[in-house]
Amino acid sequence: MALITSVAPGSPAERAGIVPGLDLISINSHAIEDILDYRFFSTDKRLKLLLSDGNKTFTVKIKNPDYEPLGLDFENPLICKETSCRNKCVFCFIDQLPKGMRQSLYFKDDDLRLSFLTGSYITLTNLDERQIRRICDLRISPINVSVHATDPEVRCSMLSNRFAGSCLDTLKTFAAHGITVNCQIVVCPDINDGEVLRRSLTDLCALWPQVASVAVVPVGLTDHREGLPPLRAVEKQDAREILSIISEFADHNLYLHGSRIVYGSDEFYLTAELPLPSEEEYEGYPQIENGVGLLTSLRTEFVDALEELDPESVAPFEFSVATGVSAAGLMRELVDLLEKKCHNIHGRVYVIENRFFGKRITVAGLITGKDLTEQLSGRDLGSRLLISASMLRYDGEVFLDDMTPAQAEKLLSTDILPVKNDGYALLRAMTNKEEGNV
Repeated sequence: MALITSVAPGSPAERAGIVPGLDLISINSHAIEDILDYRFFSTDKRLKLLLSDGNKTFTVKIKNPDYEPLGLDFENPLICKETSCRNKCVFCFIDQLPKGMRQSLYFKDDDLRLSFLTGSYITLTNLDERQIRRICDLRISPINVSVHATDPEVRCSMLSNRFAGSCLDTLKTFAAHGITVNCQIVVCPDINDGEVLRRSLTDLCALWPQVASVAVVPVGLTDHREGLPPLRAVEKQDAREILSIISEFADHNLYLHGSRIVYGSDEFYLTAELPLPSEEEYEGYPQIENGVGLLTSLRTEFVDALEELDPESVAPFEFSVATGVSAAGLMRELVDLLEKKCHNIHGRVYVIENRFFGKRITVAGLITGKDLTEQLSGRDLGSRLLISASMLRYDGEVFLDDMTPAQAEKLLSTDILPVKNDGYALLRAMTNKEEGNV
């Protein structure tokens, strides 16, 4: 059963008299076990809901000719318990977290429903034949899958799971039923790069258009790998060789299918010391949440916004930007472009070294409040400090180490403004125009 906690005003459910506090048992005689059942079975024109008030069960019939959303929210957004990961991946970032952090950070989800609803990646190792058939029957799409390698032996070894080798067979089943899949490959040098990577990309691209995109990203290694398998980070030459393979497949796919399908993460280009691809090459940024095209998207939007800016409308303003090593070069470039157009604007870019996780972690989203405040203490921050909104968790409430933005502001004696990865929002924040969309 699914406990209803709210009913959307004006929705078909409210019009039918359904109220919070009831349990939803079934829709059109289909048991509601999780949110996917609810999403799928609530879309018919005629609905018969079996409900319970704790004492008795009763039915409610609803006519919904316009296919409106039914309008129910539940105590548990998934309706049932999250599925945790049963693998022991050699590169798992959660296994590399230091001790003493909030307990929720150590939970490893491998939940199909979260993949469908929030875009998280799953390994498919939690799915049995019945669940795979259910995905096909309910047409659950798109799904995001962490593939890493299509070679069964290599994948079983990487995931430390002897049942992990059937991934490609499952993807073929999904493709045959029209399920769209976005894939991810985390590259660990000497394990799944080189010819293993070529085989993986060959197998995945053969499933286009159902395999709509493949993001290739480098392994992230912290300084807290005690008792874990030895791995080495992606170096400059590794990154260049990996990008060469990606480019080879992308060019072939573009010629064959009209889409590149395969994309490398921004971090590969930075490590390889090669220019980032143009916006056109990202084809609408299908894997931007995976760090693929984030910097190009930000720069393109910022330059477009800057062209529209009237420098006479900008009042004098000083600000600072704190970011990770990866984005520092781009941030300096954007600040320089702004200062050249608006001579009464002055910005400083501060690079925050990741001492909490280790220097090999260079993205802004993993900077802690402690690293931020300690490294900026005593610095001239101007009237406002801009940070990436990705540094904060729980809708901006805390940094990864549970420091709040208000605590950081007090330590630094300045206002802190989180800004999302949006060039227009960034320019507004740098010119003190407004604080919307941040």
